Amino acid sequence: MMLEPAMNTLLKQVPSRYMLVNVVAHRARQIASQAEDEGYPLTEKPVTLALKEVSSGAVTLS
Repeated sequence: MMLEPAMNTLLKQVPSRYMLVNVVAHRARQIASQAEDEGYPLTEKPVTLALKEVSSGAVTLS
């Protein structure tokens, strides 16, 4: 199984794997909650969307 986006790409945005897990989980919960509140279906799983956002640099560390 190939992880997409690659771990190397993700670790360029977030300094450690542990922080990456926390950032992605937090953002995935936000995505799922927003979709439920606004009543629109997600085409992909929230974790997948969160990983893509982190990879692209759209998510900032907080």
